Amino acid sequence: METPDGRWGTGWSAGAPGPGESPRTQKRAALEKCKHYAAQLTPQSSWTMDDSASAASSMEVTDRLASLEQRVQMQEDEIQLLKSALADVVRRLNASEEQQAMLTRKGPTKDPTGLKKSPSADSCTGKSARPMMAALPLRPTVNNGTVLPKKGSGTLPSPSGSRRDAPAPATKSTVKRTSSSEHVGPQGRKESAGDARGNRTRAGSTGSNSSGKKASESKLKEPVFNAGMRRVTHCKEEGYVKMYLKGRPITMYMPKDLVDTYSLEAKAELPPKKLKLDWVYGYRGRDCRSNLYLLPTGETVYFIASVVVLYNVDEQLQRHYTGHTDDIKCLAVHPDKITIATGQVAGTSSDGKQLAPHVRIWDSVSLNTLHVLGTGFFDRALVCLAFAKSNGGSSLCVVDDSNDHVLSVWDWQREERLAEVKCSNESVFAADFHPTDANIIVTCGKSHLYFWTLERGTLVKKQGLFEKQEKPKFVLCVTFSENGDAITGDSSGNILVWGKGTNRISHAIQGAHEGSIFALCMLRNGTLVSGGKDRRLVSWDGNYQQIQAIEVPELYGPVRTVAEGRGESVLIGTTRNYVLQGSLDGEFIPITQTHTDELWGLAIHPLKHHFLTCGHDKHVCLWDSVSHQPIWTKTMEDAVQSSGFHPSGAVVAIGTQTGRWLVLDTETKDLVTVHTDGNEQLSVMRFSPDGNFLAIGSHDNYIYIYAVAENGKKYSRVGKCSGHSSFITHLDWSVDSQYLVSNSGDYEILYWIPSVCKQVVSVETTRDIPWATYTCTLGFHVFGLWPDGSDGTDINAVCRSHEGRLLVTGDDFGKVHLFAFPCSQFRAPSHIYGGHSSHVTNVTFLFDDSHLVSTGGKDMSIMQWRVV
Repeated sequence: METPDGRWGTGWSAGAPGPGESPRTQKRAALEKCKHYAAQLTPQSSWTMDDSASAASSMEVTDRLASLEQRVQMQEDEIQLLKSALADVVRRLNASEEQQAMLTRKGPTKDPTGLKKSPSADSCTGKSARPMMAALPLRPTVNNGTVLPKKGSGTLPSPSGSRRDAPAPATKSTVKRTSSSEHVGPQGRKESAGDARGNRTRAGSTGSNSSGKKASESKLKEPVFNAGMRRVTHCKEEGYVKMYLKGRPITMYMPKDLVDTYSLEAKAELPPKKLKLDWVYGYRGRDCRSNLYLLPTGETVYFIASVVVLYNVDEQLQRHYTGHTDDIKCLAVHPDKITIATGQVAGTSSDGKQLAPHVRIWDSVSLNTLHVLGTGFFDRALVCLAFAKSNGGSSLCVVDDSNDHVLSVWDWQREERLAEVKCSNESVFAADFHPTDANIIVTCGKSHLYFWTLERGTLVKKQGLFEKQEKPKFVLCVTFSENGDAITGDSSGNILVWGKGTNRISHAIQGAHEGSIFALCMLRNGTLVSGGKDRRLVSWDGNYQQIQAIEVPELYGPVRTVAEGRGESVLIGTTRNYVLQGSLDGEFIPITQTHTDELWGLAIHPLKHHFLTCGHDKHVCLWDSVSHQPIWTKTMEDAVQSSGFHPSGAVVAIGTQTGRWLVLDTETKDLVTVHTDGNEQLSVMRFSPDGNFLAIGSHDNYIYIYAVAENGKKYSRVGKCSGHSSFITHLDWSVDSQYLVSNSGDYEILYWIPSVCKQVVSVETTRDIPWATYTCTLGFHVFGLWPDGSDGTDINAVCRSHEGRLLVTGDDFGKVHLFAFPCSQFRAPSHIYGGHSSHVTNVTFLFDDSHLVSTGGKDMSIMQWRVV
């Protein structure tokens, strides 16, 4: 089903999750399905604007969603009770085991038989209790051992963080809004999930306390820290730390030289370095409009994720406004060309606190926040912003994404709301003040065009009359001519001119474009420029006669927004997230770009300041971190999940979601070889430090090992490592390339000799192995990075710096954390950095540790941080 934005509606099945999917993948897939379902049910949703959307009444949609939400909540409550009870049983049993061991053990328990056992088993407990412990299901699993997803909320992760400005309390609204509590926010924020995390934390704490006196007695031998779902103990005799995630024990042995000196109570230090946001790759054009402007300073201003970018193309410099805490959806520039207003969505922080949608007004020179408007008044998100032009820009109009899409007018300097009114229960795409009358506002959207007049604190509506003209399904954009006429572009491809001060059509350009017109821009010389779904950019003279038309190359996608550039140039934002700079003669160059679907794969060149990204949009892109430009881009046949460079840098391995993996020549991007292992996604591609092996972690629970020859050009399969009961999440090689350590979705830590595909079960062999990299999220050297109350899926990626003093993580709340390495103390402190508005899927240092690169999942942004 084609949408007016040039996209296609998504069909999906609500069947059971795939057998090899991770909890995080299942969770996000379920959330996306819920979001698409809600978007298609709700015509006013800003996520999907389907041309063929049903005109079902708002009350029907509300009732259906409320019923669905109620059923989900009941199921969640039942699951929560089961989790709490199970955690309590596990903790009680474990406390009993530990006391039994204290009474019966004469010395350190060793396994004289050398039989294979999981390193995560509790080596300090009595053997007699182990069969009972093993018989107790510690986690729900499906047939192939995949962990069932955690709480399936109808929301997506949201970054956390306190706003640096205390918003002024909003005055009481005079508009009675249609209840929207039953709807998920426009960005699918993690509201109920945040609440559930708090519930899990409380339940976990209760369970750990219920172990009673016996557990407290054991503290003399094992220091114990409780942190909600996470319980950490230290067994000094055996030299390990044990951590519990979702009730499952994870045993992590420390190096021998630390056994006598390590203390769990010791305080960790902050890292010796900090991060500074250096560059942001990407632009949000896929679902936002009117978000691209040129400032008099020569900077192009636009946004992606929760960052506003001010990019000076000539000097190749970026500045960033980072005051927002979640996705930015709209932007407006004041007539003074210095003051800027941006609006963000609602969200939930990692600690469960609600983050209200609001407007931030800030100075583009100093980047200081001047005012914060509407906290507590706006609902869900902000979709349209505009400053008045005729009264010195003292008024600001705002449309939110509530059921009624409330239009409000503000004296932003006084932070006072002057008027408010229900605009429409359908989607609103644009709102703007008349250029010569600050009391007139025009709004347009699905099935409507309204002319509003502000009279004594009240907004009075006049509907645009199409009369003989066929009424379009969507009125998508509006601008004004020099004489004050309003000009609209619609989904029928027509440009309509509305006489100044009237609500009637004075002129019509039929078939100006083939398909929807997404953007209209009036240039200083009186030329009107239109752009749309057909990728054509058409210029019109003062009499609305066509001057010329050019077509934007298909690679860049349909035109989303048009802005006037320097001299005769124009700026174009496209639905494929490109920003183009060029002229109406047809020469365009991209000044920024990014992926167009969820982004997961990230690999660093071992010898150059290059990095490679790949995602579900099937695109693989090699970037130069110095010039901030792509070196090459290649399109795959399948959605891409992971990547890894050969130590020589000559080739890079690419893992897909279908079990296929490819090797590309780094210089020419030519295909070197292609193989298939299984039919599930390949989460990790990791070459050994000596370049002689490639390890591939799959969601089918296996690690595939290949021998590599001819500098990465030839591959022969050695075998597969079998032993994990869940999908592979992370892999690391030892410095000498003789050993491999792996993490899985059920929190196992296993060790391998990859040359023979055998598991290593001897603790004495593995505890002192020096590892070339630290990307595994579970292990003695990194366990301090886990936050309180974590459920085991909140940390997506970890990376240690090459010089060995820093550790960085990316989490589900849009945050990048910088720790000191090793991070082997409970509740290790960190520096926290925002910018992403979705789960941070990957983080890694450049080869010389000068910079760090992070990737966002659903926000599709790439952020480059300078290490200072």
